Amino acid sequence: MTITCLDLEGVLVPEIWIAFAEASGIPELKRTTRDEPDYEKLMKWRLGILKEHKLGLKEIQETIAKIDPIPGAKEFLDELRSLTQVIIISDTFTQFATPLMEKLGWPTIFCNSLEVAPDGEITGFRMRIEDSKLSTVRALQSIGYETIAAGDSYNDLAMIQASKAGFLFKSTEKIKADHPELPAFASYDELMAAIQAALAE
Repeated sequence: MTITCLDLEGVLVPEIWIAFAEASGIPELKRTTRDEPDYEKLMKWRLGILKEHKLGLKEIQETIAKIDPIPGAKEFLDELRSLTQVIIISDTFTQFATPLMEKLGWPTIFCNSLEVAPDGEITGFRMRIEDSKLSTVRALQSIGYETIAAGDSYNDLAMIQASKAGFLFKSTEKIKADHPELPAFASYDELMAAIQAALAE
């Protein structure tokens, strides 16, 4: 009994914050978990920039509405879900993810939530659980499932390393160089083949 756990941004959809940085003309917001391992530090820094520029949830959601999945992502996900249970485990937020889940055919996602003031200002965020990706994988293992995991960023490494099989996908050269023990792929066909091989073991 296996569940495959996938990261969302950079794996199935483009990075939301990079898209918003480009739409808003604020290049500092291009910093992501590929650059900053400490997610809480990264989010507090992002919220400070939003406050400084008087930008809120509405503006980010307008950008997200224009984001489509990475070409081939939905087909990959549809095929994968015919072979194994799949959970997307993301550090993004429900308020960001919902429109993207519709475009991906409503897969299961575990993510976090934003605290939003009546005027739309994002005032904070609530993480679902500490070390959410690793904690989720360990919880699934504790109830009898083996896990396969794939992601692209620093915050995916723990769930990848804790799984029966784990893969880097569309990751950075630095992360790949730092973790030569982890198979790294750049195409959905390669990742699908690796997951199928792991499922057959």
